[in-house]
Formats: sequence, C-alpha cells, structure tokens
Amino acid sequence: MITVRPAKPRDAAAWLQLRHALWPEDSAAEHREGIDRFFAGAAREPLAVLLAEDGAGCPVGLVELSIRAYADGCSSDRVAYVEGWFVVPQARGHGVGRALIAAAEEWGRSQGCRELASDAEPDNAVSAAAHRALGFSEVGLVRCFRKEL
Repeated sequence: MITVRPAKPRDAAAWLQLRHALWPEDSAAEHREGIDRFFAGAAREPLAVLLAEDGAGCPVGLVELSIRAYADGCSSDRVAYVEGWFVVPQARGHGVGRALIAAAEEWGRSQGCRELASDAEPDNAVSAAAHRALGFSEVGLVRCFRKEL
C-alpha cells in the first residue's frame, strides 16, 4: 500500500535523504538550506513536495513540483513541472513512481494547469523509460551552456 501526501516539517530528515540520493552533487547542507527555505515559505521553487510512504509509513519516494510559464513541447503558459522525482531503488517496480506522478497530475490540475512536464539527463535511460511508461512523450533533447561574465 503506497500513500502519497504533502511533505510536512517533521519530514525534513527523510526529505533530505531522498533529495540527496537524487542530487548527490549538492551537499547535505545545501539540501537542508533548501528544505528550510521551503518550510519557511521563502522558496521560489519547489512549490509543492509530495512524499510516498510504504505500508509501514517509511518514505520511499518524492516528487518536487513547480509551475513554469514555459516547458519544451507544451502549448500552455502555465505548466505543472516535475523538478525532481525519485524512488528508492528497493521500492522501484512497485507502483511508487506511478503513484507520485498521479498525485503530481492532480496537484497540477488543482493549480489550473492542463499539462505536466518533466526532464531527465540525456544519459538517464531509467528515468526516460519511467517517463514513457507513465504516458510522457519525449519532445526533445537539450544541451545547456553557460559562460562566466
């Protein structure tokens, strides 16, 4: 039995673990700072964080959501966006990712959005397959560049 619910301040430690597993290149301190900003109402993004729990109440996944004015392949100017989506490896293949995306879709509808968009690193075949399995269609491949000024 999987339950998906909004993150609460008491979930900060579990959210930190899941977030750090998803984005290990950022330090635990950086993740903690973002989590603290979110719960203080000072974060521009994410706008919502949903946690998935197994039948024992243990967090096994998360989805971080925002609203974007533009997303590749989308036709509207208010798009619910999956900023981060993660399921612990031992819980994969048991419907956790599907439950998180279903909850993300519902959140997007409640925000007046008609589209849900996401992205993945070009070499992340597991994420690409998970997106396709849940009805996402691939709309492009982007390389991003930056230059110090």
